[in-house]
Amino acid sequence: MGHREDLLEGAKRCLLAKGFARTTARDIVKESGTNLASIGYHYGSKDALLAQAYVSLVGDVSVAFDEGEHTLSGTEPGSIERFREVWENVIDTMREPGSMWRLSMEILVMGDQLPEVRDHLALAQREAGRGLIPMLMGGREEDVTEKDVDTLGKLLVTLMTGLIAQWTFDPASAPEADELTEGLLRIIAATRGE
Repeated sequence: MGHREDLLEGAKRCLLAKGFARTTARDIVKESGTNLASIGYHYGSKDALLAQAYVSLVGDVSVAFDEGEHTLSGTEPGSIERFREVWENVIDTMREPGSMWRLSMEILVMGDQLPEVRDHLALAQREAGRGLIPMLMGGREEDVTEKDVDTLGKLLVTLMTGLIAQWTFDPASAPEADELTEGLLRIIAATRGE
């Protein structure tokens, strides 16, 4: 790997170990085996590097859903069973030691203080919605329309953000996939007048 990749991997490890606010440029350099000047050269700033590292961590979770231990079992796209399975997999990643989702809460809270990071992460949040849609509905991410991202994608990211908040602050009472599924079924029944 070159310095750019070493910095990114080092920043990812620092984020998971220390969080965004407590990670210093020197921490990243020590973890990556590079030098301070390489941060500015390759990423412009420590915050820009950390933002990119966060986006990469989210991508790593996405790969775990696509190819790794959290792949879907073949439930029907768009079904209640798929809904439950997807959220069960997401919640399982929140249980894992060193879960990057706790880091998400820190970054959300700090967003106003870091405008260049906020703008970068806002785009990443939009892409998260684009990635969640095929997980639940089937199809390919590249075929998801902008209207789908603006509606279903935003709804799914809102659900995800709420889950992250609940699992960060009180895992003991945070919702399980079965509870979310039952809640969805109750909403559907109420809209049908059942």
